[in-house]
Amino acid sequence: MRRWQKWLLRAGGAAALMFLMIVGVRVHDALALPDLEPWHRFVPAAEARARDLDEKLSLEGYRNREERVFREVRENVGTREAGRFNRYARGSFSSAERFGVDWNRTFERVPEGGIRGGALLLHGLTDSPYSMRWLAESLRAEGFYVLALRTPGHGTVPAALLAADWQDWMAAARMGARHVKSRIGEGKPFLIVGYSCGGGLAVKYALDTLDDGALPKPDRLVLLSPMIGVDPLAGFIRLAALPGLLPPFEKARWLEVVPEYNPFKYNSFPVHAAHQSHELTTALKGQVADAVRARRMGELPPILTFQSAVDDTVSTEDLVTRLYDELADNGSELVLFDVNRRADWKGFFDPRNGAAAGSWRAAKRRPYRLTLVTNAGPDTAEVVEISTAAGADRPASRPLGLAWPAQVFSLSHVAIPFPAWDPLYGPGTPEHPARELSFATLSPRGERKVLAVPLANLMRITWNPFYPYLETRMREWIVRQE
Repeated sequence: MRRWQKWLLRAGGAAALMFLMIVGVRVHDALALPDLEPWHRFVPAAEARARDLDEKLSLEGYRNREERVFREVRENVGTREAGRFNRYARGSFSSAERFGVDWNRTFERVPEGGIRGGALLLHGLTDSPYSMRWLAESLRAEGFYVLALRTPGHGTVPAALLAADWQDWMAAARMGARHVKSRIGEGKPFLIVGYSCGGGLAVKYALDTLDDGALPKPDRLVLLSPMIGVDPLAGFIRLAALPGLLPPFEKARWLEVVPEYNPFKYNSFPVHAAHQSHELTTALKGQVADAVRARRMGELPPILTFQSAVDDTVSTEDLVTRLYDELADNGSELVLFDVNRRADWKGFFDPRNGAAAGSWRAAKRRPYRLTLVTNAGPDTAEVVEISTAAGADRPASRPLGLAWPAQVFSLSHVAIPFPAWDPLYGPGTPEHPARELSFATLSPRGERKVLAVPLANLMRITWNPFYPYLETRMREWIVRQE
């Protein structure tokens, strides 16, 4: 017994020492972050929480609360220096007011003719309804009433994500679904479009409807870079925030503290938000597993997903194995954008990522259509669509009339919903030239470790050169499903 006691004491001492070392490293890393600004500290009190978002709260009530939140931010978040690219400085190039419309807020789109159907659009984590503006216009043109919802904690200040939980986002999605369904009435198709975290919310909402008959059931889902799985280390991430309980180490509550130069997306990222992504995806994957055991996956609506084969934010592997491979044969489709396999890039690829879509190229019968957008050959930037129907093992190929732009080696998590003509994320087109602030045209040059913004963030592609294909496929799929 004494030997066991000694062993336990030693093990406990070693664990305590390791914990203290981890905390020490975390404190060191946190202190190295830039100083926190007002937008890293102020949490709007008026923001809606899950407890507020019951069946009695209407969209009008939600938007009234939203207005109170924005008023709080205006009154409490000041800037110590104007900053030409500070989103919180009035008149700066990064101010939302320079875009004519504050796309940080919930917005609606109503078709000019009769309403053919309804769509609820859900943005991603740290994001805002801006990311859904082009899909909203496309759906409106198809006769759909569109609600692009701002979920709690977003579109205002990054500190708002210190308090927002995934249950708040889920409750807001339910409120939005009830509104859309009441707006369009019975007998018309109801669509949910989810981007990133919004994609995870969309799938979980559809699963929730299997057991809750009061929730309006979607007729189909469209997902873009959906958050089905994240890095497993996110499960331990909240330990990183423990030193932040002490005021001298408040920066430990943040993983990234970056200048807020994007008018419609936070650049700084709190530990709590990372933990919420883990909690959401854990609950979602558990619910999928339960539905598989109960043989209820066939009750889910058809799902159309657009995903980059390489994605540094969410797990493409989890999307395939933890969701799509578990689906019933109900007309679902997964569209993967491959890396640029032109021979010029071969020597630059990390071997672990360069073959990202290799396993999905293998002949295999699946319960869904698998489509790969990839190079027509090793000596061309032209791309083709290689598509394998559900239950088949032989793919068919067709040219798309599109090509990889020069110096682009892959898409990214953040690029999928943005066309070239987006004034903030795109490089511009002859009809729609790029604005002075365009993330697609930034190409800073200088020494390493000088800028407060990581160079990797500036190099990440922010627009989708294949967006016309995405929009066309979405429209065709909606028509086909009716």
